Amino acid sequence: MKAAVLYENNKPVKVEDVVLDEPQNQEVLVRMVATGVCHTDLHFVKGEMPQPLPVVLGHEGAGVVEKVGTNVSTLQPGDHVVLMVAYSCGKCRYCVCGQPAMCPEWLGYHMMGTLPDATKRLHRNGEDLNHFFSQSSFAEYAVVHERSAIKIRKDAPLETMCLLGCGTTTGIGSVLNTAGLRAGDSIVIYGCGGVGLSAVIAANLGGAGKLIAVDTNDIKLEKAKELGADYVINPTQEDPPQRVMEITNGGADHAIECIGNTNVMAQAFASIHAGGKCVIAGMAPMGAMVSTAPFEFLLGKTITGSVQGHIRAAVDVPKYADLYMAGKLPIDKLVSKYYALEQINEAFGALEKGEIIRGVVRF
Repeated sequence: MKAAVLYENNKPVKVEDVVLDEPQNQEVLVRMVATGVCHTDLHFVKGEMPQPLPVVLGHEGAGVVEKVGTNVSTLQPGDHVVLMVAYSCGKCRYCVCGQPAMCPEWLGYHMMGTLPDATKRLHRNGEDLNHFFSQSSFAEYAVVHERSAIKIRKDAPLETMCLLGCGTTTGIGSVLNTAGLRAGDSIVIYGCGGVGLSAVIAANLGGAGKLIAVDTNDIKLEKAKELGADYVINPTQEDPPQRVMEITNGGADHAIECIGNTNVMAQAFASIHAGGKCVIAGMAPMGAMVSTAPFEFLLGKTITGSVQGHIRAAVDVPKYADLYMAGKLPIDKLVSKYYALEQINEAFGALEKGEIIRGVVRF
């Protein structure tokens, strides 16, 4: 099968023939239909986050189950599935308490480049290839643990549903779950890429009172207005925290940072009122530090992170698919362009230049 392999950081990925083993215990073989091109992949291409190489990238996949391994109880051939960025074990304190996105096991497997049984299924010329987030969806097929594959309705288009594997669920969940937006609350969203615009969609769905979007790209700000933003701010033309203070008469109830820039994180924190909540959803380079005045915490301000929007994938992803099909969650408007797998480097380039909101590879 064809797959996109990264051999060196800051080098183009190579689309090559690779070998994929059969699914083993509690694993399924998925024929990929589509996979999103996410900024997270780009962070690892650029070496800003650690990842063993060589690796088959991709972590926002959707497809159809073709074969199941032994002891698979939740899926069968023909099921349509979204592949999640984070595996959850179902047994740890977080999973048992209803917080599967916080499961600590997925990070270890990601750092090792393996599936959850600590082994690998991808090979080329006798050499093992590493898995990306236990998924590696920039390939024609993927073998994943059944808990990483979430069954959805068959009439939902997989070329759109793939976005629910990572970026879109992160944006939606950051607003509705992590921030806990209530109808009438004011909210400012920093960054209008795939995650940020998903947050805009969620805030609009949740009944935000004053919905503000911030970005340096006017085209993305226009898209934010189309998706429900009441106000837009371009930092090259005005100071975002100051403008937010003016719009909200003292600061927003919530701020969501969706870029992964430490300076923007500080701006987001400065945009909330005393007692407000700032949610960090963007991925900053490893080792980056955020600086803020401790006195602000004495005003009751909160700054917190969001792990994949704190979603419960098995419940929330099918629910989001239903909302999309009902016309209430228009995530298809986030897709700027579709690509063939052989165009993956072109997609990365367009993403880095800000030319697209979300690119999707269709097989």
